[in-house]
Amino acid sequence: MVAAIVTLAFPVQGQEMNELHSAAAGNDVAAITSLLAAGAEIDARNADGETALLVATRANNIDAARVLIEAGADVNAKDRINDSPYLFAGARGHLEILGMTLAHGADLRSTNRYGGTALIPAAERGHIETVRALIEAGTDLDHINDLNWTALLEAIILGDGGARHTAIVQLLVDAGANVNLTDGDGIPPLAHARSRGYSEIEKILLAAGAR
Repeated sequence: MVAAIVTLAFPVQGQEMNELHSAAAGNDVAAITSLLAAGAEIDARNADGETALLVATRANNIDAARVLIEAGADVNAKDRINDSPYLFAGARGHLEILGMTLAHGADLRSTNRYGGTALIPAAERGHIETVRALIEAGTDLDHINDLNWTALLEAIILGDGGARHTAIVQLLVDAGANVNLTDGDGIPPLAHARSRGYSEIEKILLAAGAR
């Protein structure tokens, strides 16, 4: 019964699907174009629930991603662990693919398996330009994930306090992130920054009215 449900949730399409996913993994634009012209299902899933576009995105295969997106691939199609091309590109800092997903209907409200938007892991991992792009696109600055952390909290708690994370904190604060939203234990960003000795981040937060 479980297997039947999974098959219905993630339909697969035999050889055509395998070839399209392989072409995406190999960044083979000519093969992708040929397969789509022959009628391959653009959003067919592999055993992990990935579309060809998600396979291309994981490999940061920009050319393959471009041809798939321009042909109408779903930038929000999630796999079994709730990754989508949009969410994965944001989390991993694949900036060019992220830009394409944003231009082709990325759902800014979609969340990953931790209940976070693309902005939260981008902030945590120090992807400055990705954070900037997601802010400019209108991503919710104060979304709280399942760990009770915002992008600002993750940049501090899981960041290293260095130049990249400091710049990200500045970007978030300048964009209007709430500097006093606490974690699940009631601890605010300022206290986290102080406890870690992140003096530059502390200055940014204080200047923005952090308590």
